[in-house]
Amino acid sequence: MASRIKRILLGRPLKSTELGEQKLRKTKALAILSSDALSSVAYGPEQILLVLVAIGATAFWYSIPIGIGVLVLLTALILSYRQIIFAYPHGGGAYVVSKENLGLSYGLVAGGSLLVDYILTVAVSVSAGTDALTSAFPSLHPYNVPIAVVFVIGITLLNLRGVTESASVLAYPVYLFVLALFVLIGVGLYRIAAGDVSPELHASLGTPVAGISLFILLRAFASGSSALTGVEAISNAIPNFKSPAPGNAAKTLIAMGALLAVLFSGIVFLAYYYGISPLPEVTVVSQIAEETFGRRFLYYFIQGTTALILILAANTGYSAFPLLAVNLAKDKFIPRMFTVRGDRLGYSNGIIFLGVLSIVLIVAFHGQTEHLIPLYAVGVFIPFTLSQSGMIRKWIREKPPGWAPKLVINFIGALISFTVTLMFFLTKFAMVWPVLVFLPIILFVFYRIRRHYEAVGEQLRIASCEPAVPIEGNVIIVPVSGITHVVERSLNYARSLKAEQIIAVYVPFEREEELRFEEKWSKWKPDIRLVTLHSPYRSIIQPLMRFIDSVQRKAGESNYQVTVIIPQFIPRKSWHNILHNQTSFMIRTRLLMYGKDIIMTTVPYHLRK
Repeated sequence: MASRIKRILLGRPLKSTELGEQKLRKTKALAILSSDALSSVAYGPEQILLVLVAIGATAFWYSIPIGIGVLVLLTALILSYRQIIFAYPHGGGAYVVSKENLGLSYGLVAGGSLLVDYILTVAVSVSAGTDALTSAFPSLHPYNVPIAVVFVIGITLLNLRGVTESASVLAYPVYLFVLALFVLIGVGLYRIAAGDVSPELHASLGTPVAGISLFILLRAFASGSSALTGVEAISNAIPNFKSPAPGNAAKTLIAMGALLAVLFSGIVFLAYYYGISPLPEVTVVSQIAEETFGRRFLYYFIQGTTALILILAANTGYSAFPLLAVNLAKDKFIPRMFTVRGDRLGYSNGIIFLGVLSIVLIVAFHGQTEHLIPLYAVGVFIPFTLSQSGMIRKWIREKPPGWAPKLVINFIGALISFTVTLMFFLTKFAMVWPVLVFLPIILFVFYRIRRHYEAVGEQLRIASCEPAVPIEGNVIIVPVSGITHVVERSLNYARSLKAEQIIAVYVPFEREEELRFEEKWSKWKPDIRLVTLHSPYRSIIQPLMRFIDSVQRKAGESNYQVTVIIPQFIPRKSWHNILHNQTSFMIRTRLLMYGKDIIMTTVPYHLRK
């Protein structure tokens, strides 16, 4: 039943030879890898206004120069990541660049930041999409969190079906969103040019504003820079592109940058000209659409496509997180399970892990996007800074032809990214301080995992292992709970191994029970030694483990191997297991954890009814 449901939800398994069919064309890659960056248009301009509103509506004109500053940063990042794509065509992005040029610790800071950032990408995108949905339908507002959780589950299942299927589904909402915003911006500019929008709704550029300061402007700039999250995703996911992967990835990056610049500029300008002020339960894009079209079809079309892309923008995290996890797992800093491809050739463990942690974040923050965005943004600007700094060092060290202009581009990108990172810490420390806690913890976990893998490899390597001690014989211990078919089958199996000695072990709780069982055993299997271990505290595991330890110590003196054979009956239906004690399971678990050098095997007996 479970496998049938899995096939319905995820589709048929794919052969490894079909991996090439899972590569992306530029049009689909733009949808699946740019949805995060493009969707941030829906909340990036709003973040600028949320800072300026504290001064007053007259300060909203500052959103124009701040928006220009964000576009300068976008240009620097696009040009910088284009260079990274060609310099590191196998992907890995900030993690690989920082590790190879700045050192392992810097690489792990970048990798750890991005792992967390992709989790936040899903949480922020889905939360923002849910906000857009409930702005159009206010009666749904109390159900923000359950709606967001359902969306995350849906996107997770979609990604488990494979890269091409998720891209096919995503392409339509992304391009519909781009079309909807072009219509909104075009009609809005037309109405302004036609004089349908009163110029009195906004303060003129250059209007003096009391209380404004450089600190507030830098804070607004840092907040607006949250619209640039997701720019690095394409450089991390180069292996997902069709050949030639670097060239296709670079073209997709330029297309994404151009679209993002146009949409961001348009929304910032319309919000300024309309005099839009951010409200708790109505997004800025919703207000612009309502001012432009009223609550008619085009308004709901824009809100619908905005909600869709905000929700599906989470797919950028699902595309980039598993690939980054693969790089970290190959370097032995996270579990190797992240390198395993699933039935549909995607890295299923990374996808599931990302979905679960995103749901935890949404529930913990009650789906409040404004609490997640600063943490989300600072988590991506740290890798921005490190990757650009790494490229600076690469150009200085290697000095390839034409390296000077590349150095200048990366220097500008690193400088602006570092400035934005500092601004987040200086202006929003109360929201971003968890970065200073989780990054050291993540680094500590990375190094502990790496140390474990190195220790395991050292101990398993034949050249460094102690010579194996020859086994002179075998002592078999069979825990028994009664005189049954499963016990008889286990004893017959033990006899077939030609052991030096077979010991049946019974643990009674009462003395009378002990005597009765010994009498029955002597009549049933007089040729097999029975040891009874009276347990006045009604524990089976403890006395059995003590006995096995004592036998092992004595056997070790003669180079004998101790083998424990565990009888196990298997119910016909799985739910029947809850009706029986799981003693055999507990014995196996204890022996696996603490039974050093003990061989353990289970003899199953399948019930027919």
